[in-house]
Amino acid sequence: MNVKYSDSKLQSLPFMNVNLDLDERVEDLLSRLTLAEKFKLSSGKLMWHTKPIRRLGVKSFTMYDGPHGVRPDAMGEIKSTYFPSVICRASTWDSKLSYEFGKSVAEEVREVGAHMLLAPGINIQRTPMNGRTFEYQSEDPYLNKVLAVATVKGIQSQKVAACVKHYICNNQETNRLTVNSEVSERALQEIYYPAFKATVQEADAWSFMTCYNKVNGIYGSENYNLLREILMKKWGFRGFTVSDWNATAYTNTAECVKAGLSLEMPTAKKYSKKNMKNSFNEKKFTIDEINENIRRLLRVMFLVGLFDDEETLPKGSRNTPEHQELARNIAEDGIVLLKNKGGLLPLNIENVKKIAVIGPNKNFRLGGDILSGGGSSVNYPPYEITPLEGLRDKCKNKVEIIEDPSIADITVIFAGLNHNHGMDSEGEDKEEFGLPLEQVKLIKETTQKNSNTIVVLISGSPIEMEDWIELVPSVVEAWYGGMEAGTAIANVLFGDVNPSGKLTMTFPRKLSDSPAHSSKRSYPGNDKVFYDEGIFVGYRHFDTKNIDPLFPFGHGLSYTNFTYENLTINKEKMREDDTIKVSVGITNTGKIMGKEVVQLYIQDVESSIERPPKELKGFKKISLKSGQMETVVFELNKDDLSFYNPIENSWVVEKGKFKILIGSSSRDIRLEGKLEYS
Repeated sequence: MNVKYSDSKLQSLPFMNVNLDLDERVEDLLSRLTLAEKFKLSSGKLMWHTKPIRRLGVKSFTMYDGPHGVRPDAMGEIKSTYFPSVICRASTWDSKLSYEFGKSVAEEVREVGAHMLLAPGINIQRTPMNGRTFEYQSEDPYLNKVLAVATVKGIQSQKVAACVKHYICNNQETNRLTVNSEVSERALQEIYYPAFKATVQEADAWSFMTCYNKVNGIYGSENYNLLREILMKKWGFRGFTVSDWNATAYTNTAECVKAGLSLEMPTAKKYSKKNMKNSFNEKKFTIDEINENIRRLLRVMFLVGLFDDEETLPKGSRNTPEHQELARNIAEDGIVLLKNKGGLLPLNIENVKKIAVIGPNKNFRLGGDILSGGGSSVNYPPYEITPLEGLRDKCKNKVEIIEDPSIADITVIFAGLNHNHGMDSEGEDKEEFGLPLEQVKLIKETTQKNSNTIVVLISGSPIEMEDWIELVPSVVEAWYGGMEAGTAIANVLFGDVNPSGKLTMTFPRKLSDSPAHSSKRSYPGNDKVFYDEGIFVGYRHFDTKNIDPLFPFGHGLSYTNFTYENLTINKEKMREDDTIKVSVGITNTGKIMGKEVVQLYIQDVESSIERPPKELKGFKKISLKSGQMETVVFELNKDDLSFYNPIENSWVVEKGKFKILIGSSSRDIRLEGKLEYS
């Protein structure tokens, strides 16, 4: 069994035959591995790699962070494209851009010789205080699902594995290594599962990363129900699971094997040779269970081409003009115009003589090391254009950039957060909901000197603004915009790009308005955190409780206007297998080209159990020239009307009336139609 093969003999073995069926290749290689080699493959080495099995020519499988661009080393010696933060990309509401991002970042993964990207992160944004909110997409399961599927498809189009994380209910950084997320089955089914499930069933994701936390009392890495029963058996997941780095710390070796954890990272602890051998000899897990885990890992190794001639694999590329242009396009389309009283924006470069550019984030850069860069999302780009540099480049020879607001025509304050601990960063949650006090003071003092003040926020999560929002006419959420952020911001401020980003998360007026903040047991908890809000996350909560948010889910202004009309539903009644078509005419009634995100929500008029007043079930982003009209068509089926009934333990749709709501945000509903399910 333990035969050392020559190179020529290896090439003749069935698992090296590219013409054989994938499963045949996997089974042949699996049959040749010794038990000790299977144990060896179950854990990593040197932070980012699996251990090679040289006897059989099995090379190391390499996986790198992260969600905003590949980072092959912690010193930044290998530069790569720094794409905008996930929340910025999600704010484009554009699945095509998510696909293109996935494809482009995978090309960079290929170029540095790796096989898997530790992304996308798709945990639901439950609280604005989560230190990793900037790494996640949305509070809404439908939007989260659509963008996650597109991203995974993009990554895997280059034969690079996507690693969907962190499965599941890793919704805060406080006590993240040990906290027990106590969450109802209905909340799991309706809010927390959908995006993960969709990446399996619609995108065939090749890997899942398990969470640090417990879910209903059991750690993610040894949670048999979550991994073996839900993910693998129920959803049909064919890939392998990997622990978050050191997430196995408090788990049991045999329980992890039985649950279906294929790979422990970054090194062998629970899956050490000694632990694996002892557990197996004590019959705590079976040969079939370890075989299944290794089979899944081998399958992905074959999928990424680990055993194929490298000449036959997709060619990687890194730091290309195309990738940099995509980074800028995502930043531009993700910027959200929150407020624009009196039409101060866009700025007219011909009319403005002096612009004061101030604030702590005017020279914002990602940061120099993994500690100041936000954790696993840190990236080392070949260059970064800061907000100040972007404005200087835009204004050169036309507008003077100064620092004194009192003599300026316009003042731009670059405020917000950064990736220091206690702000937007992995490892701990935000310390404050509002801006640092010195920034609030700066905004108040500046508006007294210059009423034409624009606040541009460089941040990755909702921020309290009650202290100053009424003092400034215009507020722009620019997020962490990647290496081309400065150019993107300047293009939006001066109207070269019409803003079209929409919020993927509700901005509350005060933290206590947020659903997770009703008590300390619901956030931050202690050894347990109780998801007492159930399915009423984000706008579902604000709508149900009639709480007025600062800025609602789906909100984002434009420099032009869009008229909604002619809502048509092709059937008045819907039966079990019907597909309903909903169409609406959108016209750009303003003077310039713009993009609009048309949003469709469903309301169950009368339900046997409590449901939210509205739930997003469709959206489309369209681009219209001045005066242009386009008919947007949505398709709905019974799944869009259904809810999870915890009594019946199944998804159900009840007979009765539903409202179809079409709008520009969750609180800006323009048209309403009716539908009956019978």
